[in-house]
Amino acid sequence: MASIDDLLTIMATLRDPQKGCDWDKAQTFASIVPHTLEEAYEVADAIEREHWSDLKDELGDLLFQIVFYSQLGHEQNRFDFDAVVGAICDKLTRRHPHVFDPKDSQGEPLHGPDWEGIKAQERADKAASEQPTSVLDGVTLGLPALVRAHKLQKRCARVGFDWDAVAPVLDKVREEIAEVEQELAITPVDPARVEEEIGDLLFSVVNLARHVGTDAESALRNANQKFERRFRQVETQLRNDEKNIQECQLDELESAWQQVKKQEKSNTL
Repeated sequence: MASIDDLLTIMATLRDPQKGCDWDKAQTFASIVPHTLEEAYEVADAIEREHWSDLKDELGDLLFQIVFYSQLGHEQNRFDFDAVVGAICDKLTRRHPHVFDPKDSQGEPLHGPDWEGIKAQERADKAASEQPTSVLDGVTLGLPALVRAHKLQKRCARVGFDWDAVAPVLDKVREEIAEVEQELAITPVDPARVEEEIGDLLFSVVNLARHVGTDAESALRNANQKFERRFRQVETQLRNDEKNIQECQLDELESAWQQVKKQEKSNTL
């Protein structure tokens, strides 16, 4: 059975200056980032589809990305795979003192779980010698926009910059919708202003999702899947009626859409 050492050896061979693969040898940290993001989404997709054999393969692809970065780090004398593993082991034990620290005479942990507090202290320690700290330090720029919005809001909430009820959050969503409408009513429409207001609207919707305990990214993924499922059923229905979807009027498409929705709801009763 193959081991992690086998994968590390394969990676080193692919990057070998004499006998390696030209494509692999040409890659940099930056050039493989898009592939890493793609592999992470493919892992999420396999989980959502509950396709476990695919998940095994996709996890392997994602692991290969980590090994690739580690090989690049090794070649540049920055870090290697063992250092990566060591860093995550140290982090997990440090952030779980209630599990790994000494226990009292009854076997109970001396410290309770404080994941967010420990992370905040780590950020403060890291930034102490660099620049003034912010509660927003460490929120990765490369995150999907909905995820990053949620994290920014969550950080601000920890220092009290947050509403304590849902009603004002809903009011903010309505306010942002009105501002979008105002921009669209101006002639000529300024696309940059409309984009800004739509961004504010999306940010407020993420905040609403956070306040009601819903993950906006997951909610939108589920909505995408629902839309795709229903639209495919519309296509099937039109084909069964011997209709060309490209020749259908909007009212025909809307009628088929409503029929699909009605059928879905009746199937869940």
